[in-house]
Amino acid sequence: MIGRLSLPPELDVLCIGAHADDIEIGAGGTILRLAGEGRLRSVRWVVLSAAGVRADEARAAASSFVDPANADLRTTIGDARDGYFPASFTELKDGFEALKLEFEPNLILTHRRDDLHQDHRLVGELTWNTYRHHTILEYEIPKYDADLVSPNVLVELPAAIVERKCELLDAAYPSQRGRTWFSADTFRGLARVRGVEAAASSGFAEGFVGRKLTV
Repeated sequence: MIGRLSLPPELDVLCIGAHADDIEIGAGGTILRLAGEGRLRSVRWVVLSAAGVRADEARAAASSFVDPANADLRTTIGDARDGYFPASFTELKDGFEALKLEFEPNLILTHRRDDLHQDHRLVGELTWNTYRHHTILEYEIPKYDADLVSPNVLVELPAAIVERKCELLDAAYPSQRGRTWFSADTFRGLARVRGVEAAASSGFAEGFVGRKLTV
């Protein structure tokens, strides 16, 4: 049985990523689809750890996935130490609480709360600790840890959007091209698997965990 999740026609979206490229890998296709449908009213794009060229890449990527001419886009790049988020809990928690006062989203895209990467996992936990009455969808990141689960929310994507996602990722993050997992084959392959699970007519989808959704 497949149910249908309806989102508001105009969306104020909070996108949270522990590192540069996390948001785009996990939810880039969904963001491109919503942008193409004219659904994005405002977007707060938050990357908690990026420095130097990675920070520049993250800013450029945000503007390529969300055209500032068509939506109110605000990008925030933090300087948390990569791989050490649990040791910076107090500072990160304070940042989330400040963000809650600045922006009121009606959709949040964040890391899975049971992701095996410690930084990703803490971001997922802090999202739920901070936003208690919001629609939160947790995206997935393929990685060496092999922690993918069966998603319970699937967003169908046209094949052209999947290709666009792959193109934008490659263009925005030249610093990552040498990594074995950072490839169009990886991103396209996972989208194909999720497309099969969604019975998508295009054959492609992105998967999320919707841990608590109130009707």
